[in-house]
Amino acid sequence: MKRAVMGLGLAVAALAACQGTGVPKAPGRLDLSAEVVRLDRPGPPARPEGACWESDVTPAVIETVTEQVVVTPEERDAEGRILTPASYRTDTRARIVQDREEVWFRAPCPADYTVDFVASLQRALKARGYYLLPLTAQMDDGTRDAVRRFQADRGLDSPLLSLAAARDLGLLPVGLDEL
Repeated sequence: MKRAVMGLGLAVAALAACQGTGVPKAPGRLDLSAEVVRLDRPGPPARPEGACWESDVTPAVIETVTEQVVVTPEERDAEGRILTPASYRTDTRARIVQDREEVWFRAPCPADYTVDFVASLQRALKARGYYLLPLTAQMDDGTRDAVRRFQADRGLDSPLLSLAAARDLGLLPVGLDEL
């Protein structure tokens, strides 16, 4: 009996020592918008040496503003009853919130796009619910659409696979200098 109580005391002490560590947190969602490079000149960024780059054009963001404007105000009698209701017109105008622009981001090099790589890309996207078609190992429209949706959820709306997304999907190794 004494041993059981002592064993229980040790187990409680061990569990108490573990408090505060808890369950490890799941990794956060990668923000791919941080990978985007905007240049004031044409062509890819100059560095790092040997890196492969892709460019895409972000669409303009246009906001439509609709407003009701009083043309003639209502008329009321002395007791406050409406004699003539007000008349309105609708004014609608578009406003450019963000201009269209060319953006650059690091991407897997063309030599990386082997049949095995594309098949692994499709499997990784399928496992995450983005690729719903049969596996073809071809970089086709369905694959590009799945890449775009995966990356758009992470801040990069492009059908061209970014290097950071490929690494996040586990397709390419992460260098020690990038940890």
